[in-house]
Amino acid sequence: MFKNYIKITWRNLMKNKGFTAINIAGLAVGMASAALILFWVQNEASYDQFHANKNRLYQMYNKSVFDGKLWCWGTTPKPMMKSLKQDYPQVEQAARISGGAFLFTVGDKRLTIPGNFTDPDFLTMFSFPLIKGDPKTALNSMNNIVLTEKTAKKLFGNDNAMGKTIKIDSVDYFTVTGVMKDLPNNTRFDFEYLLPWSYWEKLNKGEDKNWGNNSTNTYALLKPGVTEGYINTRIKNITRTHSDIKDIDVFMHPATKWRLYSKFENGKIAGGRIDTIKLFSIIAVFILLIACINFMNLSTARSEKRAKEVGIRKVVGASKGSLITQFLGESIMIAFIAGALALVIIQLSLPAFNTLTEKQLFIPFNSAPFWMIVLSFILFTGMVSGSYPALYLSSFAPVKVLKGTFKAANATFSPRKILVVTQFWFAIVLIISTIIVKQQLDYAQNRDTGYKKDNLVYTFMSGNIEKNYALIRNELITSGAVTAVTKTSAPMTEGWSDSWDFNWQGKDQNAKIDFNMFNVDGDFSKTMNLKILKGRDIDIKTYPSDSSAILVNEAAVKIMNFKDPIGQIVIRDSHKLVIVGVVKDFILQSPYEPVKQMIIQGPSAWFNVIHYKLNDKNTTAQNLKLVEAVFKKFNPDYPFDYHFIDDEYSKKFASEQQIGTLASLFAGLTIFISCLGLFGLATYMAQNRIKEIGVRKVLGASVLGVTTMLSKDFLKLVGIAFAFSVPVAWYFMHGWLMKYSYRIEISVWVFAIAAFLTTLISIITVSFQAVKAALANPVKSLRSE
Repeated sequence: MFKNYIKITWRNLMKNKGFTAINIAGLAVGMASAALILFWVQNEASYDQFHANKNRLYQMYNKSVFDGKLWCWGTTPKPMMKSLKQDYPQVEQAARISGGAFLFTVGDKRLTIPGNFTDPDFLTMFSFPLIKGDPKTALNSMNNIVLTEKTAKKLFGNDNAMGKTIKIDSVDYFTVTGVMKDLPNNTRFDFEYLLPWSYWEKLNKGEDKNWGNNSTNTYALLKPGVTEGYINTRIKNITRTHSDIKDIDVFMHPATKWRLYSKFENGKIAGGRIDTIKLFSIIAVFILLIACINFMNLSTARSEKRAKEVGIRKVVGASKGSLITQFLGESIMIAFIAGALALVIIQLSLPAFNTLTEKQLFIPFNSAPFWMIVLSFILFTGMVSGSYPALYLSSFAPVKVLKGTFKAANATFSPRKILVVTQFWFAIVLIISTIIVKQQLDYAQNRDTGYKKDNLVYTFMSGNIEKNYALIRNELITSGAVTAVTKTSAPMTEGWSDSWDFNWQGKDQNAKIDFNMFNVDGDFSKTMNLKILKGRDIDIKTYPSDSSAILVNEAAVKIMNFKDPIGQIVIRDSHKLVIVGVVKDFILQSPYEPVKQMIIQGPSAWFNVIHYKLNDKNTTAQNLKLVEAVFKKFNPDYPFDYHFIDDEYSKKFASEQQIGTLASLFAGLTIFISCLGLFGLATYMAQNRIKEIGVRKVLGASVLGVTTMLSKDFLKLVGIAFAFSVPVAWYFMHGWLMKYSYRIEISVWVFAIAAFLTTLISIITVSFQAVKAALANPVKSLRSE
């Protein structure tokens, strides 16, 4: 019996090769698209969930009221770690993490590599296994270092790295005491080596005991049985207890929520990455559903062709159950063929998809659970796509069928039409969403940054750069490669420091207002092409007293409520700072948010970056060659490293760009799958009405008239889908835009474009078969009459 079903199924598939190809192609593309999204979703949801202690791991967070709002942030004071271990018996282990990049020298090899400082507990708290070395002791000594596999290979090739010596920044020597398995692609951590925290303290001339300096990430491992609610009541006042800061509360954020629930509003979790995951999970479900709808539509459309088969089978004793089994078997067979093709599509498209999503996804062919999931996925798809056709075909009455009185239903609201509307409804929602995301992205990218990004480059101050800064600056200018140079505390695209410890005349002493801070040297405004609205730039050469000078931006002037800010005094830590200039607001952090109030301070001891403006009279290559020669001259032990500000600024749009590109991709695939079904239905309709078309042509109908007759029913369905999709798309995209302070307004023409594109695509799809049928010779179609 089973063998007979397979034979019949195969014959039916081969008899209708065109419909079979469309069904398989639609299902394969739908399954591949859904699977790619689900691979991505699984990777996102698995971030840091591989740690054995994940249910006891937490990150320390602060919360306090600023500008009338309760803010939460994950950087903490450095002494918090020791207090957790010493004063709270509920805490089993604790560790700090802080980033850095050093020049590594091994023999003739010199590489600048990023890594982290951390405490010894880190290796036993987290599940980053050591291939060699003891995690309990690997970081116990100041001059120990743990390398990842790839870093060990970079430095030592295939030799055993254990016990080898590495020279760091041409100053200190470290012994390799551990080699760590390379970090997986689903972790928040990103380092190539680990250095002991004690070395950080050596570099920074001692232990930082300042509870007001929130500049590191602190992690804690709780003892078994300790609940999040209980520990949060215990540690709430840890900062208040150890300092005179009385307005900061501390709480723990669990590892199970780090990736997906990282957004806080008014002191409470308000979503985060989980919103994007939900969105694309829904897209995956709908794409697969649309592929299944194609199968349903095409199978039921061919119902008249198989009606007599069903009638004869029922007459000779076939039960409804056996017919359902047969038709489900056909759909499952098609699903298996489509599933195999989908795996090929996934394998071929994974490299491009990984590049797009910045992932390292792969198909685990050697995993038995994976194949169980694949088989379940294919069976589920086959059952869903074949369920309605099986029930529909098996329900035919044999008497009507064999008498020839059976007619396929052509009701105004037939299930087939509803399914077509559903397909295009979702496709139009995706098209509208894609257009709006693109608009929002362009709107933010075109926003005035407040400075000129072109030809602006920065280099981190490593090795002897700081010591030789004056010489480097002079040679860069005289070389003709650059027109202006300045040094700053951070790159122009990032805010590395902020403080609320500022006072001025007229300030409400009960208000806590946070300012971005930026330390600068002379020629800051000239290098950045900032517009000075009032006063002047900081100039220590001309004005020696500018060692205590500051610039403020427009947002700061509004907060401080100064009518004439020039000459006003701002006090911080009993130091008097004098405002000498007001600069036009410039974007330091998010281009989607209002510019935050900022204080730009004159020469200080804290500089990390040199910015320089390349001379636009030379080519970029010529300029960089001259600049590299200068840095090599005064900092020969370090490779020349540079970053273009416009490239770094464009990274701020990476998340929205990725969402927009993915939405565009899957909108296109949805349209493609829907049009495959539309093409198949149009083909079948034309075949069924071929004699009618012949009669109409004999009676004088034009090609355009016949084409219009065959196309209008499909276009009506697309119009209905559009009417239903507009309010849904508006509702969801309005909600998405509301999370941005700097955003577009949704305009009517977005919907007009979506309507035009969908209609055009539908006309092209349907009219191909309609025109073909209209051009056919009526003699051939009417010959049998």
